[in-house]
Amino acid sequence: MSDDFTEKKLEKLTDKKIDRRKFLGVTGLTAAGILLSGLPKFSEGLFAGTGGSLEKTKLTFGIIPLTDCAPIVIAKEKGYFKKHGLDVTVSKESSWANIRDKVSVGALDGAHMLAGMPIASSLGIGARKKQMITAFSMDLNGNAITVSDELYAQMLQADPEAMKRSPVSAAELKKVIDQHNKSGKEPMTFAMTFPVSTHNYEIRYWMAAAGIDPDKDVRLIVIPPPQMVANLQAKNIVGYCVGEPWNERAVELGIGRTLITNYEIWNNNPEKVFGVNLEWAEQNPNTHLAAVMALIEAAEWMDKPENRLEVVNIISERSYVNAPVDVVKMSMTGTYKYSKKEDPRPLPDFNVFYRYAATFPWASHASWFITQMIRWGQIEEALDIKKMAESVYRSDIYREAAKNLKIAYPTLDYKTEGTHSGGWTLSEASTPIEMGPDKFFDGMSYDPKKLVEYIRGFKVHNMKVSIETLAKLNA
Repeated sequence: MSDDFTEKKLEKLTDKKIDRRKFLGVTGLTAAGILLSGLPKFSEGLFAGTGGSLEKTKLTFGIIPLTDCAPIVIAKEKGYFKKHGLDVTVSKESSWANIRDKVSVGALDGAHMLAGMPIASSLGIGARKKQMITAFSMDLNGNAITVSDELYAQMLQADPEAMKRSPVSAAELKKVIDQHNKSGKEPMTFAMTFPVSTHNYEIRYWMAAAGIDPDKDVRLIVIPPPQMVANLQAKNIVGYCVGEPWNERAVELGIGRTLITNYEIWNNNPEKVFGVNLEWAEQNPNTHLAAVMALIEAAEWMDKPENRLEVVNIISERSYVNAPVDVVKMSMTGTYKYSKKEDPRPLPDFNVFYRYAATFPWASHASWFITQMIRWGQIEEALDIKKMAESVYRSDIYREAAKNLKIAYPTLDYKTEGTHSGGWTLSEASTPIEMGPDKFFDGMSYDPKKLVEYIRGFKVHNMKVSIETLAKLNA
């Protein structure tokens, strides 16, 4: 499928958006002007964080057209990069491979990245090895699994009572897949966005919990996020896991049904990060720190409910997400629509950008992604998981930025997951931080102090690493 074909296809699927100038006129241009005019201005090259010099001021940051590119877009559009002396150009890229490769060779200074991408690049998974780091987590949650209306109808026929429950278990999908495979047909094709994406691990986790082997029972392929809807409509795939607005777009068009969001798979799971290559970070430490500070401030501003509609209108523009405002708004304003015929349901934490220490690069999150790379055979040799996690997820840089901004930050790098069904308080912080639930839908828990035990607990896997050697390296 050519890029030209995809662009034309998507243009047909995209409705007219609200004009941004009209939106600002309605929501209060004066207030926006006050906000921007109130930002301190610094002479070019001077960094407010340390008073030292910025090594580089003209930067290009890459994004993929997804709602969670918002921290980078908002930091530019609302003046946070400028506040910290940075002149940033935002470059919309066509695929995650483009993002990885351009950051690797320095064609991009930094980018909106899948949370597992800096780890995979540092390990040489799927491409030439290049050490990358992240000091800023862009968001929590934001993905979902959507299937075609035809597949949904088959699942409904297989177990009408079970399909009344929400979110939908993959157990109902397994019945359809088993029947399909017994007939001798080619395996059903599902899509995700990249081999080391959260989307890949989430759809695999969801399927495997019901006994579906994603490497044997179905076919999983890679499709860039903006092309998901066109491929579902063309019947090239029967379902996918992707970030917004591409689930809600299928729902709005009446060609797909969302079965489960990744918030429901794992409450407040890590999603994207701001990644740079290590060489660039070491050559431009003040510039990197300034960018992290700007992104933290942007995330804090955009996580306030009163600012979300403005965020929606800005990121919906053609130069960014290029999707109808009404579609982008569905998930970004605290509700989620699972099917065209249903009313939106409350889901206030579907997009979290600042609350719950969302911007902090937890080494425990990095370790979790490494466990999934091991589980599915992407890592073939045993490694020290903690050492790798801490070399990529740089909490030291984040804490320096947070201290400069005088905001609360965690004082530890690891936390358990799957142990809180409701809100809780993180006391191991410069100031206590209110946190959200972190339950897994299958009832499992994750203790970063017991990584090998956690890996051993998965019944469905495609592991190639010696578990005994792994245990010795992670004792």
